[in-house]
Amino acid sequence: MSRVYNFSAGPAVLPEEVLKEAADEMLDYKGCGMSVMEMSHRSKVYDEIIKDAEADLRKLLNIPDNYKVLFIQGGASLVFASVPMNLMKNKKAGYILTGQWAKKAFAEAKIYGEAVELASSADKTFSYIPDCSDLPITDDMDYVYICENNTIYGTKFWKLPDTKGKILVSDMSSCFLSEPVDVTKYGMIYAGVQKNVGPAGVQIVIIREDLIRDDVLPCTPTMMKFKTHADNDSLYNTPPCYGIYICGKVFKWLLKNGGLSAMKELNEKKAKILYDFLDESKLFKGTVRKEDRSLMNVPFVTGNEELDAKFVKEATAAGFVNLKGHRSVGGMRASIYNAMPVEGVEKLVEFMKKFEAENA
Repeated sequence: MSRVYNFSAGPAVLPEEVLKEAADEMLDYKGCGMSVMEMSHRSKVYDEIIKDAEADLRKLLNIPDNYKVLFIQGGASLVFASVPMNLMKNKKAGYILTGQWAKKAFAEAKIYGEAVELASSADKTFSYIPDCSDLPITDDMDYVYICENNTIYGTKFWKLPDTKGKILVSDMSSCFLSEPVDVTKYGMIYAGVQKNVGPAGVQIVIIREDLIRDDVLPCTPTMMKFKTHADNDSLYNTPPCYGIYICGKVFKWLLKNGGLSAMKELNEKKAKILYDFLDESKLFKGTVRKEDRSLMNVPFVTGNEELDAKFVKEATAAGFVNLKGHRSVGGMRASIYNAMPVEGVEKLVEFMKKFEAENA
């Protein structure tokens, strides 16, 4: 069977070139006689893999020297708790609620201190980004938290909130490495790699050194202290070795293909093809306010649940898989991450046109 066009929101499509390289190295990584899956994380060979991955990531994002890069486990759901445990010095923080994941992070923060809802787009099913130009931020807040790209609802912060000098913490899971980013605007960025960078199981944290402290909340487990991972170069315990190795290959693939500026251009091109069609279509409709549309996740509906289900079924049979919308919102969603080729989006639109003609 030939490869399908995989529009999954995560775990998601990876560059074919990377998968082929990994397949070639599966039994013997660079003449060492074993797979990366089998080697010790304390070995010289693996040490080169993880250090190389960090160096390439620093290159891609132009990460300043006063920021640490951590490769950790547990997914964003673990970081939801790690953030307040490590950063809530005054036990107070502001959260902007733009979807399911921001809501989950907010609920988790409430366990450890006072989490304040600064703004929300819940009134319109998170179909837009609220105005964040004058938020009710108080002096005693330790940080302001956002989920920068909302995978389920297909919205994106194109302008960062005015945090009034407070640290900005961003969950970038579904837009990580899709465009250039000024890391200095953030105190901390984190991302689950399974959307745009690698296989599930690796969480990348980029955090300013002055925020890595000993004086975390007393209840913080050793494994959830950022200092534990920073002091041990992400090797305090056995890291997700193979996942980090694949991420490293994706970093090299990105560098080889022109870096993040080239990626942004490509992602804008792909998104335009799909959004232009949705704006003209009489059957399909995008669900997000135009100025807040994500380049990565594109939700759409027909307005008829039976027709939505029919579309998903026929699309799957035609080789366009994982187009069903998240269970909480229904409809459809095409996730068009870095590794999705332009051709995949063009062919999807062709199929949608055909479906519309047959079901108008």
